[in-house]
Formats: sequence, structure tokens, C-alpha cells
Amino acid sequence: MADPKAEGALRDAQASLVRLEDRWTSARDYLKIDDHRARHAALGREVASPDLWNDQDHARAVTTELGRLSNELGSFDQLRRDLDDCAVLADFSKESIGSGEVDWSLLNELAASLAALDRALTALETQSLLNGPYDQNDAIAELHAGAGGTDAQDWTEMLLRMYARWAERRGFDVEVDEATEGQEAGLLSATFIVKGPYAYGWLASERGVHRLVRISPFDSQARRQTSFASIEVTPMLADDSHEVDIDERELRIDTYRSSGAGGQHVNKTDSAIRITHLPTGIVVSCQNERSQHQNRARAMQILTAKLAERARAERRAEMDALTGERSDNAWGSQIRSYVQAPYQLVKDHRTDVETGNVDAVLDGDLDAFMEAELRRQRGQS
Repeated sequence: MADPKAEGALRDAQASLVRLEDRWTSARDYLKIDDHRARHAALGREVASPDLWNDQDHARAVTTELGRLSNELGSFDQLRRDLDDCAVLADFSKESIGSGEVDWSLLNELAASLAALDRALTALETQSLLNGPYDQNDAIAELHAGAGGTDAQDWTEMLLRMYARWAERRGFDVEVDEATEGQEAGLLSATFIVKGPYAYGWLASERGVHRLVRISPFDSQARRQTSFASIEVTPMLADDSHEVDIDERELRIDTYRSSGAGGQHVNKTDSAIRITHLPTGIVVSCQNERSQHQNRARAMQILTAKLAERARAERRAEMDALTGERSDNAWGSQIRSYVQAPYQLVKDHRTDVETGNVDAVLDGDLDAFMEAELRRQRGQS
């Protein structure tokens, strides 16, 4: 006699398998897997050419793209194999139930395999949201204190730590290139680079104004204070020079003494560099490198990236296509609120995602907010 419990478990597993098959098929379409296979084959033929390394920059670009596509196609094909293995397990489980001798180890293995596949497909679906032309690049991020005085400057430093902790969770590297200390505490501004796969795609979802509500540690009467800080994000490209032509005569280059939270290599000599691009008013600074020459080179790299972004946006007639619309760094413009008093709540005003675990968010637990915003953006496109 068949075991009703086993039959129910098998039905649930088979239904899950059908749903996972549908999700895999959908992913094949929106990820353009067939196009990627054709591109992979073409790159493979190019790599096999004995003339490839005559142009080393082109060769590096080709081999990098080939490696990325190989990894992506390999991961996708592994999901296909895992689905096929689950189908075999389902057949074996069905046979064991039909024989009257239920093999629960097979059913348990099937359930565990399906759960793992669900997680893998969810991760793939999330990754598919990062399909912009620069999403896979490293990111240049800038934090600026807004309304709120000393509390806003302290909040800016808290945000720098939050994003550094988020990057650490993902295995990304963070380099702080410039940090300007506040008058009493915290930071007036900071520029940092996040290096890792899709760092720009993830971090770009955070651009905007962030609002903090708390009992001020700087108020002798312990009153509640609201403060603001903003983050801007720019993609870092390996070489932006082909997109912009910088005239050295249009630059004002100032040196100053390094200070603040720039890292262990910040020294007290006049090695820090501030470059102002006079036609646009764009200002970049770097103080974290070991020498003035290195700080200048990094500042020029950041300036070039910013000017390239501006040029791309102008070509699209959308000045905020990559940087997002800039709002006042004050009341009414925030994308997210972090409330520590009189209650505990972090709420994103774009997606309505919220949590009461403020400490976890400030410690870098940001993925739920980022994923929701990426899905919102896809829904608008």
C-alpha cells in the first residue's frame, strides 16, 4: 500500500521541479544565453589566432571577456545538470513509492537538492538585474555631509563604515582615497573605491540622500536630531581616456597636507592632491597614496572617470543617466531613513522595504534594500 505522506512529498517535489524548470527557461531567455554562446565561440576563435597578442590591450580585453563568459555559461549549464539530476531522483523516488518500500533518503536528498537549486536560481535572477553597460565595473563613491551640522558629519562617517562593511561581506576591496574631517567629529566628505565584480551595479542602487534620526550624542540636552548625508556613485573604467580629452590648462592643481581617515599610508607631508576641472567645476582629491605623484595619478583617474560619465550622459541627453538625479541633501529628498529614536526602523522610501534591525543595516546588511531597488528599476524600464 502506498504511503500517503511519501506521495505528498513527491507531489510537492515534482511541482517544485516544474517551477524551477520554468525559471531556468526564462533565465535562458532574459540572460540571452544563446547569444552569449555565439559570442563565446567567436572569442574562442579569436584567442586561437596567432596574431592576437600583436595588440596587447585588445588581447587582454578579449581574454577577460572570454573568461567571464566561460564562467557565466559554466554556471548556467551546471544548473541544467542539477535540474536533470533532480528529475532522476524524482523518478527513483516514484519507483520506490510504487514498490511499497519508500526510500526516504531519496526523498530527503531530492528536497535538499531542490532547495539548493531554488537558492541558485534566485541568485542568478538577482544577478540578472545587473545588466547595465558598466554594472560589472568597480565603483567610485563619494559621501557628503548634508543638513544637520556635527551630527551630519558623524553620520557621513557612519555611512562610510556601513559601505565598507557591506563590501567586506561581499569580498570586495575598499580603498579610501580622500576623507575630509568635520569641524568637531565625523567627516565632511569622503571618496572611496569599491573593487569587485559588479561593485558599481550594486552600489549605484544606493545613490541619493540618506536620513538619520537619533538622540544626538553631541547635544548636552540629549534631544532628537535629524541629519542627512548623500552618496554619489560613478563607474570606474580601465581606460576612460578615449572618451574625454582633458586640457591640462583647464586644471587647477593644489597640494595640501594629508589628514584624517585615509588609511595607514596617509602622511603629514604636503602630498595630498586636489584637482579642479575649471570648465565643469568638478573637484577630486586623493591623499591615500604614498607620494604626491601617486596621489595625482589616482586623482586624474577619478577625474577622467567623472568626465567620461558626464560625456556619456550628455550624449544621451540625460545628465543624470548614470549619477542619478541630485537632490537637496536635506529634508524631503531622502531615499532611505534610519531611525534610532523613538523607535528602531530602517525604511527605503522608493521600495517600502523596511527592517527593525538598524544595527545590522549599519553593519553592512544592505542586500535586501539593494535587490528591491534593482527590481524596482527593472520594472520601470
